Amino acid sequence: MPDLNALIGRAASVLAYLPWWAESLIVIVACCAVVMPLHGVAYRALKRAVASKSLFWRSLVSRTHGPSRLGLIVVAISIASTTVHLSWEVRIALNQILLVAFVTLTGWCCATALHIATVIYLRRFKLDAEDNLLARKHFTQMRILERAAVTLVGLITVSVALMTFEPVRQYGVSLLASAGAAGLILGLAMQPVLSNLVAGIQIAITQPIRIEDAVIVENEWGWVEEITSTYVVVRLWDWRRLVLPLTYFIQKPFQNWTRDGASLIGSVFLYVDHRAPVAQMREKLSEIAAATPLWDGKVVNLQVSDAKESTMEVRMLVSARNAPQAWDLRCVIREAMITWLQAEHPEALPRHRTEWVGSEEPGLRRADGQRIAA
Repeated sequence: MPDLNALIGRAASVLAYLPWWAESLIVIVACCAVVMPLHGVAYRALKRAVASKSLFWRSLVSRTHGPSRLGLIVVAISIASTTVHLSWEVRIALNQILLVAFVTLTGWCCATALHIATVIYLRRFKLDAEDNLLARKHFTQMRILERAAVTLVGLITVSVALMTFEPVRQYGVSLLASAGAAGLILGLAMQPVLSNLVAGIQIAITQPIRIEDAVIVENEWGWVEEITSTYVVVRLWDWRRLVLPLTYFIQKPFQNWTRDGASLIGSVFLYVDHRAPVAQMREKLSEIAAATPLWDGKVVNLQVSDAKESTMEVRMLVSARNAPQAWDLRCVIREAMITWLQAEHPEALPRHRTEWVGSEEPGLRRADGQRIAA
């Protein structure tokens, strides 16, 4: 078996005849080839170590497999760069690239940890539950705060990466010292972005809207589907999407049907003749509501809300568990009541009356002049 020292000496003599860049490339590739299996062994050992830990640590280790491997490669290249013959300029540039890469990987891991913590926290809440008010509250808060935190992590990461460049740091200091007007112009230019960020924080704290809230905005009815750091996506009833800036929900009025709860009272209006049996209609409304599972069993009422010269306005109130069921219940009540009136009380349907005044009604005449009896 050949001597190991002899092999190393022979390899060093071969590398001595190569250009500096080829020598550096071979050494860096060799270090990376050694690091990869080491990372695999260390990663498997770490997974076994956190197997009994909480879900957060298990997920964090699983999700940071790629960043940790890249970080170990960065460390290996940094160590290898000290053993090869590089010019001063190349060594400085390589160290700068490695430092920026390490800062970026750190920010990446922090953003991943924030996302994992948010997902684990929200797993205890179900948006598809019947009474999902608490779930919508926490989903809205955590999603907005997560985006704000990730944005902050990104800004800090970029700032730290730029601070590693000496020329950029000097320019930043000089601009900070003499950029009063420039700062004012920049602030004015970023006013829409900053106002939306502030509005997002206000929405997360005060919560005028939440995820899956039923709202009416711009005369359109739908549900809040997504709240980002700058805009809100409303899923309309016909599957269209209405995109509005965050400031809209701070500065303009809108209707929120599920602000304090999902239950709603739906109203149904009918216009009937004055001879309509109101008492029987009230009993029939209770019967129809009790026969449908859409009614939550809380509110059912019928009142004559107005009377005009030819019709009566009858208002029926029924309650449901949420907005879609309230809409369907209103349609069921309207159809069933009209069908019942047509079958049982046709005289209650609205009609127009005409009365002839005088001793001789003009009546209608045929073509030969004979009068047609009314």
